[in-house]
Amino acid sequence: MSQHTRTPRTARIRRAGLAGLAVVTVAGLLSACGYGSQGSSSSSDNSSPSVAASGSGAALSAGTVHIGYFANLTHATPLIGIQDGKFAAALGGTKIATQIFNAGPSEIEALNSGAIDIAWVGPSPAINGYVKSQGSALKIISGATSGGAELVVNPATIKSEADLKGKKIATPQAGNTQDVALLNFLAGKGYKEDPKTGAGDVSVIRTDNSLTPGAYAAGQIDGAWVPEPTASKLVSEGAKILVDEKTLWPNNQFVSTNVIVSQTFLKAHPDVVKAVLKASVDTNTWILANPDQAKKDANAALKALTGKALSAKVLDAAWSELTVTNDPLASTLQAEAQHAVTAGFIKQPNLTGIYDLTLLNQVLSGEGKPAVSAAGLGAQ
Repeated sequence: MSQHTRTPRTARIRRAGLAGLAVVTVAGLLSACGYGSQGSSSSSDNSSPSVAASGSGAALSAGTVHIGYFANLTHATPLIGIQDGKFAAALGGTKIATQIFNAGPSEIEALNSGAIDIAWVGPSPAINGYVKSQGSALKIISGATSGGAELVVNPATIKSEADLKGKKIATPQAGNTQDVALLNFLAGKGYKEDPKTGAGDVSVIRTDNSLTPGAYAAGQIDGAWVPEPTASKLVSEGAKILVDEKTLWPNNQFVSTNVIVSQTFLKAHPDVVKAVLKASVDTNTWILANPDQAKKDANAALKALTGKALSAKVLDAAWSELTVTNDPLASTLQAEAQHAVTAGFIKQPNLTGIYDLTLLNQVLSGEGKPAVSAAGLGAQ
């Protein structure tokens, strides 16, 4: 696949209203291990401060809901909706406690431990969390984002897929969605890799997203398969896009982020889950309707979480690569699972029942929006 540049598209992020949020510290959660549940813990996981907030009115059936997500543009919905007050408004007196993660496997660990209740996460860790628990740990309850991940490389040393041999390519974490995508891609090109260690014809280096641009600038890696805005940060350092992942999918659409919930929390507090989904749908509606303010709002939210805003060039390029959506694009999930099989992380899984879109479709119906499909993988 040839290197190419992006065509800008309208940004879709809402203003982040940060006033009035109380910052609290959450004790360190669990280290991450494996595909969805194993692997080394990222240095940034669980290190960002949590935010507690509540709206007006009585609390719902839970006094607090714990929500996990990433400081990535592919997690735009919670990134903005929590900080601009839409989630607090939907939840009334129920408090929101948030935790920021670097990649999905450690987030699944936190969900399994009960440290978080609801999470925005990529499909690969969600699949493994479901399979490893024999269908008892989680449900996918909504879509969130399509697109927003690329393989970017040093054009001086890598001009085609054939040049990847012997090179060092970074991913966010062993078994996260981009890690699986890279290993599946390499397998399709005939490269041999060890999914556990990352050793092989191509050295897969699991690196915290926040450290990847520095590693690239220092010549420690030759490229990375990463989500936005990390990919565009690398491009700003002189990297070129070798593979835009969306070009590998029919209609340029694939699920890059879903919303998942602990089954225990879903059973105990469906009213809270429905309120979070309403906030998610309302936030996505605003994002899609307000492109002009979007980029400023994205930067404000990212700066609040990371301490540093993106340059206009990086923000424009990164946001042009993704689309927020309520649709989980369930028809692509089986393919994502097959990628994990090809990469050597899991055996052929049975994903029947991984989705429960009941509450989401109730919210969508209430707002006059069409229902979304589980593509035969819904709750039984």
